Amino acid sequence: MYKQLIAASVFLLAGVAAVNAQSKEPFHGVVGKTSADSKEWYPSVPKAPKGAPNVVWILLDDVGYGAISGFGGLINTPTFDSLANNGLKYTNFHTCAICAPTRSALLTGRNSHSVHMGGFAHTVMSAGYPGYDGRIPPTKGTIAEILRDNGYNTFEVGKFGLTPDEDATDAGPFDRWPSGKGFEHFFGFLGSQTDQYKPDLVEDNTHIKPDGRHFSEQLTDKAISYIAKQKAAAPDKPFFLYYAPAAVHAPHQVATEWSDKYKGKFDEGWDVYRTKVFENQKRLGVIPADAVLPARNPRIKEWNNLPDEEKKLYARFMEVYAGYLTYTDYQVSRVINYLKEINQLENTVVFVMIGDNGASKEGTVHGFIDGKKNPPATSIEEDYIKRNIEEIGEIGTPEGSANYPLGWAQACNTPFKFWKQDANAEGGTHNPLIVFYPNGVKEKGEIRTQYGHVIDILPTTLDFVGVKAPAQIRGIKQDTLQGKSLFYSVHDAKAPATHKIQHYYIFGARAIYADGWKAGAAHYPDNVELGNFTVGKTQPHGDFSKDTWELYNLKEDFTENTDLAAKYPKKLAELKALFEVQAKKYDLYPFIDWVDVAEKRKALAKKSAEDAARKK
Repeated sequence: MYKQLIAASVFLLAGVAAVNAQSKEPFHGVVGKTSADSKEWYPSVPKAPKGAPNVVWILLDDVGYGAISGFGGLINTPTFDSLANNGLKYTNFHTCAICAPTRSALLTGRNSHSVHMGGFAHTVMSAGYPGYDGRIPPTKGTIAEILRDNGYNTFEVGKFGLTPDEDATDAGPFDRWPSGKGFEHFFGFLGSQTDQYKPDLVEDNTHIKPDGRHFSEQLTDKAISYIAKQKAAAPDKPFFLYYAPAAVHAPHQVATEWSDKYKGKFDEGWDVYRTKVFENQKRLGVIPADAVLPARNPRIKEWNNLPDEEKKLYARFMEVYAGYLTYTDYQVSRVINYLKEINQLENTVVFVMIGDNGASKEGTVHGFIDGKKNPPATSIEEDYIKRNIEEIGEIGTPEGSANYPLGWAQACNTPFKFWKQDANAEGGTHNPLIVFYPNGVKEKGEIRTQYGHVIDILPTTLDFVGVKAPAQIRGIKQDTLQGKSLFYSVHDAKAPATHKIQHYYIFGARAIYADGWKAGAAHYPDNVELGNFTVGKTQPHGDFSKDTWELYNLKEDFTENTDLAAKYPKKLAELKALFEVQAKKYDLYPFIDWVDVAEKRKALAKKSAEDAARKK
């Protein structure tokens, strides 16, 4: 008991010190020549609204709409299913089509280009323009900063992905690390992907050595320890946990006890998978009853026409992916069960975002087992496939760094077309959202179809908590939030959607949504997007004018199956004009595509080589 009192006292004194150190409020006491004629004054320690819930955000990586069992998928996810069946399923929720833009939009409640994250924070994938420099300004505060200053403790475990490369050493600066964006504790990695057994691991503001266990196990242990220590020191103080595992981004790595659960489960192939999932989705009501399943993408071979050895290879890729996702669900269950054990689950609002984008096309047509061996464009296709067949045992192991082939990406994106990076298509941007809150959401297992976007999660959270978006954070004036709270829909399935307009843009692929209508244009410069061993329609680098725009009525065509561009040219022109307004307003210009990235990578490599030569 004595130790708990000491811990609580230290915790509270630290809070007072932090407020004194950072408060911009002027001194309100009286300073005389002695204490007798002086009056003390301390800034008040911020307190959360009475009864405010704990908040847990769970953001998975590279999971499509048709993967988890709760949304019709064939991958077993009992924890996510339970949260959905005891909460709400949002079936019209959207992300930004790739990780860093989604994560920056989520944390700030603002569009990704508005917070300078139109691409990445990585040197070779950022650019020196307002929408692309990879540096979130202090005027665009995060949910962690807001909740911290309103009486919450704030923790993140997992993937941050928003720190510029040049800042990501132990020398900092740390203002764009999680600690500089409102998180009091962080355990994870700063980049976009990491090895699951040898992660580029950071704790708070220091790189540390991983202990050899699977990364998801380590971060879950840390999340539970953060909660345990906080509740011991301040039992009534709420916390915010941002749980963002690397899972299930490549490399797909998981113990065989998990992947072997799926032995033989995918031998029927990706075509049968899509059909089964599509039927499940209609039965569950997570897609409209009149939805149409789009045809298999022409870049993907029909499963039944594949040689038996290739079927075996590709099925193993999916077994590992499925095992990895089920294992991730298990790690989440440990957090949920711990909250239940300490009697905190009832007063915890949990947002589960199943993916920061659609399923990944980055495994290319045939998948790869080791990212370092991913085939160069000059490789012979037959030799590459043969090598993968010979190395099938490495899929999922610590020695490999696997990513599954394109056929499984489309399958996991059922019922949509295309995949991650394709901001023009629902397959790149349409993900499941689950909202669970026993004390605040009594509608168990109900479906919500209102349109939502990742920028809506921050204002929705503030409404659940009872906190208003601040005009200032630590003395810095804040820009207006751009997201629309989904709170209005929690208790009203039929409430009209309030998020009416939303733009999308990733490396040239772009779209505009407006009250049920959507126009989008794919962009494939010089075959860069299409990957190895593939051919397809491309456009010259920098010539965005030749990209073909398509038009869909999503209220009647959930899966973008019927292009109405020729039928309604005026509507298309109207949406394209609206996109132009959004592009100028939110810093989407200048357009940047994969060739720009490739050219920058070459220029940086050349400069590095020249610098090395001069040092010699």
